[in-house]
Amino acid sequence: MTADETLLARWKEGDREAGMTLISRHYDAITRFFQTKAAREADDLVQRTFLACSEAASRYSGGGTFRAFLFGIARNVLYEHIRRDIRAGKHTDFHALSVADVHPGVSTQAARRAESRFLLRALQLIPIESQIIVELYYWEELSVGELAEALDIPPGTAKSRLHRARQQLKEALEQVPEEASDPRSARLLLAEWLEKLEGHDAMPVR
Repeated sequence: MTADETLLARWKEGDREAGMTLISRHYDAITRFFQTKAAREADDLVQRTFLACSEAASRYSGGGTFRAFLFGIARNVLYEHIRRDIRAGKHTDFHALSVADVHPGVSTQAARRAESRFLLRALQLIPIESQIIVELYYWEELSVGELAEALDIPPGTAKSRLHRARQQLKEALEQVPEEASDPRSARLLLAEWLEKLEGHDAMPVR
């Protein structure tokens, strides 16, 4: 398989096929990123992200991974969208503002299983920046170093923010009401996630 960085270099030189291969490779991940935070506008935001990527390709130095570079662009696209979408005068501190604050009636129906909706509802209650950190680390399996690249912060800061995000998610999971349709699966998911999060407390930077 051709490396992302090689495909990007070819794309920068005008190789359209290389660009399409790169987009196809990461399309699902970027779609997941937006569906948990702006589901109704996800398709448009995905398109904006890859357009911004093509425009920013010349600034990619190759010092980090392409995935981190791309998720950093997606984060910027999301924040720009929320700033435009949010009510005039409302505070836009993404370390405090959650998806549930921006869209109080946000739906979790994209997650078909009851336990997945339970987890997604908890994620949407924590600050958006923390939600991004948790999803990129656990779902997309970015390393702490890649998180630092995507968030444009030092690795030590990324590690401390990940620790804080885990704590926030643990608290949110304990507050989300169980679904009457299948409370057993919700409780099981909570137990599994708390165990997984606690198991990473002594996590090294990788």
